[in-house]
Amino acid sequence: MVTIDKTMGTKTAGTRTSGAKPDGAQAPRRSQAVRANLIALPILLVVGLVWVYPFLWTISAAFKTQAGMFTSGASLVPDQLNFDNFVRAWVNAGFSGYFVNTVLYSVASTLIELIKAALCGYVLARYEFPGRTLLYRMIVGTLFIPVASIIVPQFVLIENLGLLNTRAGVILAMSGGAGALYVLLFVGFFSSVPTDLFEAAKLDGAGFLKTFRLILPLAKPVIAVVVIFQFISSWNEFNIPLVFTLGQPDLQNLAVGMLSFQGEHATDWTGFAAGMTISFLPMLMIFLFFQNYFTRGLAGATKG
Repeated sequence: MVTIDKTMGTKTAGTRTSGAKPDGAQAPRRSQAVRANLIALPILLVVGLVWVYPFLWTISAAFKTQAGMFTSGASLVPDQLNFDNFVRAWVNAGFSGYFVNTVLYSVASTLIELIKAALCGYVLARYEFPGRTLLYRMIVGTLFIPVASIIVPQFVLIENLGLLNTRAGVILAMSGGAGALYVLLFVGFFSSVPTDLFEAAKLDGAGFLKTFRLILPLAKPVIAVVVIFQFISSWNEFNIPLVFTLGQPDLQNLAVGMLSFQGEHATDWTGFAAGMTISFLPMLMIFLFFQNYFTRGLAGATKG
């Protein structure tokens, strides 16, 4: 029973408070969450160590001696630091030239893919024209075609253009691999942009290219995704730089240059590890630089 003290205007004996649940009801939930975290954390640490261990071992092997790499087993601590592996990779194996070629191929092909995919995605998302649906379905269909299967027609095309054994030929061939995926990412983004922005640009007298330049800065997350994917793909590309530069080995990239450590009777494994370390450090820096936009780009590209 609820009684009210008229003089004080407050509830007295027998009242029940209706509000937040007592702390005792939330305590079991917190304890269950703590127990779940105590179980999940060690499992995640083990899984993470399994994934990152080869990466760490490669870096460690780059500083070991040839004998120390085989005698140390799975240890990540070199018996003695040896920087000759990097000198041997950079000078003797010609990685200085391979590195310049790789940077040129990766940067140029990434810019071409970015511009091409952004323009195509912009048109497919914002303009209606005959054959638009068919073109979109054809682009989606190319996702199921293995990239390696088109290397022969690419070779014939580059040869007919007179660009075989040239850097321009390698860049052109590397700029047509995973373009369909990037187009779909931009289509998803531009489809989610409010129509009012395009109408406002049109009222201000902006044409096709000017409107595109005004809207493109909003696509920074998608641009970051395309840059990361294409740069890493171009940096690790092996088949195209190998096939298209058979007559000019000095035009090859780092991935093909790894073959320099394989001799007729033996393989320079520590030099190979040093070359691998030189190779994947730029990719790691690119990812760290764009990581703030990466997740947002993938999430935003799937909307609409």
